[in-house]
Amino acid sequence: MNNRVNNRQRQFTRRAALLAGGQFTLLMALVGRMYYLQVVESERYQMLAEENRINMRLLPPSRGRVIDRFGVPIAINQQNYRVLLKAENAPDVSAVLDRLSLIIPISADEKARVLKEIRRRKKFVPVTVREFLDWEDVARLEVNTPDLPGIDIDVGERRFYPNGAAGAHILGYVGSPRPEDLSGDPLLELPGFKVGRSGVERAFDLPLRGRAGASQLEVNSVGRVIRELNRHDGDPGQDVVLTIDMALQQEAMKQLGEEAGSVVVMDVETGGIIVQASTPSFDPNAFTEGLSTAQWRAVADNERAPLRNKALAGEYAPGSTFKMIVALAALEAGLITPQTNYFCPGFLEVGDGKFHCWRRHGHGHVNLDRGLSESCDVYFYEVARRVGIDNIARMANKFGLGTELGLDTPGERAGLIPTKAWKRAVIGQPWVLGETLVAGIGQGFITTTPMQLVTMTARMVNGGKVVQPHLARDVVARDKLAARVAVETQTIDVKPQHLKSVTDAMALVTESPAGTAHAARIMTPGMSMGGKTGTAQVRRITQRERDGGVIKNKDLPWRYRDHALFVGYGPIDAPRYAIAVVVEHGGGGSAVAAPIARDVMTETLKRDPARLAPGANVAGLRAPGSQDG
Repeated sequence: MNNRVNNRQRQFTRRAALLAGGQFTLLMALVGRMYYLQVVESERYQMLAEENRINMRLLPPSRGRVIDRFGVPIAINQQNYRVLLKAENAPDVSAVLDRLSLIIPISADEKARVLKEIRRRKKFVPVTVREFLDWEDVARLEVNTPDLPGIDIDVGERRFYPNGAAGAHILGYVGSPRPEDLSGDPLLELPGFKVGRSGVERAFDLPLRGRAGASQLEVNSVGRVIRELNRHDGDPGQDVVLTIDMALQQEAMKQLGEEAGSVVVMDVETGGIIVQASTPSFDPNAFTEGLSTAQWRAVADNERAPLRNKALAGEYAPGSTFKMIVALAALEAGLITPQTNYFCPGFLEVGDGKFHCWRRHGHGHVNLDRGLSESCDVYFYEVARRVGIDNIARMANKFGLGTELGLDTPGERAGLIPTKAWKRAVIGQPWVLGETLVAGIGQGFITTTPMQLVTMTARMVNGGKVVQPHLARDVVARDKLAARVAVETQTIDVKPQHLKSVTDAMALVTESPAGTAHAARIMTPGMSMGGKTGTAQVRRITQRERDGGVIKNKDLPWRYRDHALFVGYGPIDAPRYAIAVVVEHGGGGSAVAAPIARDVMTETLKRDPARLAPGANVAGLRAPGSQDG
């Protein structure tokens, strides 16, 4: 009996010792873990706790303005009134949205989007219901706020273009960053942040963006903002100053009217682009706010292509505006002189082919002056046959045709100046003589853009200086604007007397009673304009149609009518400006393009912006409706 008792006591003592030892080990482990967390890792966890308490938020900078040559803001920022909904303050979100829709229109799709975002976010995070409210909507909302729990009105910024469609193809527009735009810059991931999507907005996006600011906020354990501890507003974007004169731009748009076409005016000494009009156009403000499907289809399906910048990307056969290049190539090659003449009976037969002059009964004996001023096709068939396509192409390239000009805004096209090697490589066939003849009058494979045509004209009338067309007074360097560095302008290797022979003949186009643009000459005293008309066919005229009478443009569907072109310069005695006008399917260059050029050039000479220094008193020169931002 005593032995069993003693055994039980020994067993109890052993178990108690084991239990006490386990408790001690566990206690030591807890103490060690607490020591590790509170002493060894104290700095790390203190930092994490601080980060949870302090929240840094980026503040988007104000986007820089775009300004025309006289200091008129043409892309500015406006207040953007938005409606926000915070779910934690709205007992019944759907009911609030229903009441809100009685004050401002809210579609079923918008309501579904808001409800979806609210379900995804925390209740204290506001969701944007509508943007771009006008003042009347804001006033109605303010009055009804007591009946709209959870609704707040917020003020941000929106991009605004005061001249609407008039400057759309120059300025472009802004939009939300696409996935390919995300470069790691957190600014691009901010809700509502916009980047340049085309035109000047895209080309100068980085300096226009500015630098983000930051707000240091104290938040609670669930992320709700308690107070703002510190704030740095960042740096606003830089202003971009253009060479454009917006009043002249509006005049050019007015002259083009309902036509599909373009007008470009250039300073022949600097290459600064004063007008770059393209019609029809679009309202960039609508793109900023977002287009509906119906609005997008109306723009995208328009056969006159309002989204295409025809000044840079419109590629057309230059027609007779190309004849100066052919003449220069022949003069430089020593194959003709200004006095060389050929007989025009109204056509030229080469082998089995018959090449017609626009004047059915011919011009008779024609020299360079008459060839250009009266635009005799047979004269240039003869010249082109002698000089050859490769010599013509080399001369065209010197004056900026068939190659990209390196503009400071995106979207330019190179056009095409064919050679024998080009045809062999691309089409796989040898060049034939008939193609040289039609190239001599700017038809066939040749295509050019209005920007190239005005550059060609500027280089001809400025004595052969290789001016570089540009829209901005500054350039982008290391994401900032820097002054454009003046470089010594190269001169085209063409004899000055040959350039003078060609430009003298261009003066006769308007000044001679027989000139093709005499009816469109400038009649204002002290002003004058030389130039060259062009009418580019877009369909082939068969011999059968010629025998029966060529169908007139007005009797053809719009897309089969000729393109109307004109290139010019003014004043004749001391050229300051060059102009190119192209009207798609407009008909004859003399009747349609030349009058537009006359009116725009007259206004240009009246304003003479090259002689007005920046900062001059230009109140009377500003575009109607323009405003400071």
